[in-house]
This record gives sequence, C-alpha cells and structure tokens, in this order.
Amino acid sequence: MADTIVSKMVDTIVLYPTQGRGHLVSMVELAKLILTHHPSFSVTIISYEAPYETGCTAPYIATVSSTNPSIIFYHLPTVPIPTNNTSSSILDIKTLSFEWHTVNNPNYHQALVSISRSANIKAVIMDFFCNYSFDVSTGLGIPTYYFITGGLTAFTAFLYFPTLHKNLTRNFKDLNEIINIPGMPPILAKNMPAPMLDRSKKVYQYFLETALQMPKSAGIVVNSIETLEKRALKAILNGECTPGEPAPVIYCLGPLVATDGSNEGGTKHECLTWLDSQPSRSVVFLSFGSLGKFSAKQLKEMAVGLERSGVRFLWVVRAPPPDENVAAVAEPSLESLLPEGFLERNRARGLVLKGWAPQVEVLSHDSVGGFITHCGWNSALESLRAGVPMLGWALYEEQNIYQLAIEEELKVGLALRKREDGSVSAAELENGVTELMNSERGKAIRERVMAVRETVLGAFCDGGPSQAALARFVEAIRRV
Repeated sequence: MADTIVSKMVDTIVLYPTQGRGHLVSMVELAKLILTHHPSFSVTIISYEAPYETGCTAPYIATVSSTNPSIIFYHLPTVPIPTNNTSSSILDIKTLSFEWHTVNNPNYHQALVSISRSANIKAVIMDFFCNYSFDVSTGLGIPTYYFITGGLTAFTAFLYFPTLHKNLTRNFKDLNEIINIPGMPPILAKNMPAPMLDRSKKVYQYFLETALQMPKSAGIVVNSIETLEKRALKAILNGECTPGEPAPVIYCLGPLVATDGSNEGGTKHECLTWLDSQPSRSVVFLSFGSLGKFSAKQLKEMAVGLERSGVRFLWVVRAPPPDENVAAVAEPSLESLLPEGFLERNRARGLVLKGWAPQVEVLSHDSVGGFITHCGWNSALESLRAGVPMLGWALYEEQNIYQLAIEEELKVGLALRKREDGSVSAAELENGVTELMNSERGKAIRERVMAVRETVLGAFCDGGPSQAALARFVEAIRRV
C-alpha cells in the first residue's frame, strides 16, 4: 500500500529507480527538481529492498520523506533472487538487476494500477536497468521515459552499441584496437564498459536489447547539460548513434547533484576543520567512490607518490578488497595499510581518512585545488560545480569513457597512465599530482574548469539550458 493516499486526482509522475543508493539518490534529486519548478505535480517513487542490495536504503527514504513530504514513496514487496544467479560480482549484480525487475513486474503493474486510482499518471521515468518493465507501463497507456544517471558522452557509446555489435564479430575484450564512436573521443575496445566486453555473457544481451529499446521510448532524461557535452548531444540528435533508426528525444536535466548532508546537527567534519588551516587551492583531494578499493600494494605506492610530490593532500582510504590468500580484516588500521611512518612524516601537510569524507563540501572548500577521482559522473559534476580540476584514475564500467571526456573533450583534467594490470606507479602519481597542481598546464586547466563551472552553475538560471529542457519535458507530458 502507498505510504500516502492522494486525496484528489492530481497529475503525478512516477519514478522507478533500480537498486542501489546512488541510483535512488539521483531519482530523488530529479523528483526535487520537478517539484521545485513545477509544484502542481506530485511525484511518486517506486521503492523496494532488492534481496541483493549492498546496503539498506530505508533510512535514506525515511529522511527524504520527512524533509520532502511532497515526494511519495510506494513500496513494492520483496521478491526472491532468480535462483540461477547468486554471485556478488559487479557484472553479475547488473545481470541480476535486469532479471529481478522482470520477476517483479506483477508487483510493479499492481503499483501503477493502484496509483492511478487516485492520481493521473502523466509519465513514468524508469532507470535504464528497468528496461524489461517498459512494456508494463506502456501497456497501461502511460508515456514511458528512461533515466540515465550518467552523462551524454558515455550514452553515445551505449546508443551506438547495436551498430558495433553488428559491424564487429569479436569480443571487445579480445580487441587491442581503437574504435570510433560518434560524439566521443576514440576509445580502446577493451576499455568499453564491462557489460559490453563479452558476447557470451547474459548482461551483454541485456545491454544490447536495452540499447535497441530506449530510442523507441517517449524520451530519455539525462543527468547532463546541453551546453556541457555539445558534441555528444549533436551526434545523438543527428541520428549518428542510431543509424537507420529515428534519433531519440533527449531531455538534459542536469546537474542532478545531491548535497551530502554531512553537517546535519551542526557537527563539522574534522577534515573541513583541517582544510580551514590550509592555503587556498593547495590541497589535492583523493576519493574513489564507494566501490573504489585498492590492493595493499597499490595503497603503499599511492602513499609514496603523494609523499614525493610534496603537495598537501586529503586522502580517503578504504580497506583493500578481500583476498582469498589473506585473512580478512574488517577494519584494518591506517598504519597497517600505509608505509611505516607515513602518517607521522606527513601529518603537517596531509590528512588520511578511513572510508568516507563529505565530498561535496570538501570540493567546495577554498583550500582544495585538485581532485584525484575514479571519474564517476556524479563526482565529475560535483568537481565541475566547485571549479576543481581533476586527475582521472578510471576504475570500472563507463569511467574510462568519462576519463576521456574529462581530459580530451572538456579539457578540465588530466589522466593517470596505468600499467597493463590496471595499477598506477608511485612515479606516475607523483608526476600527475605535480603537473595538475604546480605546472603551467595545470594552471591552464584550472582556468578552463572555472569557465566550465559557469556552464554548470547556469544550467537552471532563468533561460538556462536545463531549465528550458525541463519546460519542454513538462509541456510534452501535459499534452497527454
């Protein structure tokens, strides 16, 4: 049963996220955006706890419900994991996500029928991983849109995926060659997102079918800005990414970036106090997202590179991933993870944190002058909004594409060169940090990122591109 019963037949937009806090947060930010600019609508978010979730979203949902009463959550019952897949690898979780939504379609159908009894559903906006629920909402006559939490540059690769599948007969993972995709820089085939690398995997087929389906939807909402990724947008709208098929309708409604709420209750995080004592633009910030874990050997190399650079740093360190040959330690100490004496030697110019830092507030602090990042799209948008240049260290999925966009397309950062095994040497990190923070090239990038910052900040100003795109979207759904 829905948490809130709408008392009259208001126009509502239903949002259907996939599992994972990151996807849910982006949907919540989209809901806030719609309600801020068009408060005559209501927004209902379909929520659930998938049995393969890596973390519970209930506390976050409770917080959103209490602070944003206009956002209604409709909770679906939990259904079992499909019995043929119980792996916890990232690839298999993506496979599970597609399959689980399929299994849950009867509950999703019932949710839409229930909501429609008290509200006029003007549109459904569903996450890309909910692709196999598309026919449920369209079967009820509801205009259905897809939501892309990432940017346009990676989306061009996704839309062009069926063409690559048709033109190339070998697995991307086996190709040591550059491929050209409209709207983005050339990319090494094996650096494409992991679900696209191996034709024998089920997730490959799921991605392929989704790429073919999405352009047939009512439209695609993207967490980007028309004036930020102009080349990619042009390629999509001109039909270059979908040859022989109609170009999809695109609504760029970014930046959808959440504040991290770290100052709730008036408590200031220790790292912000430390940053207060550092000179302006002097600190490089290292953080790699919730899945950004490095081996113990790599952490030690990173420490050596940072120390040799002589640059002030704020570094978020996570415990290494489990190793079957090493006894698991739930909370290893920083002293055990880093070179002997590292923390003491660098206490005057560096701060190392375990697990987490309030990233939005850190990037917005005047002392931060550079960001070493895994190139996740949300992190990139946060950095651009704060005017902080980036040093890219892509780790997984579409991050290789965003690293190319950061360095070659937007020209707001540099990229670290990795060894064949994906690791980065101490010398490479030292040189990258020094170039970003203390070189003429770094200075030019800093000037460029400040110009791009104005694009990001102006997206929802009067006459801004994202404000105009939102108006077009609302006009489209009101015509229904």
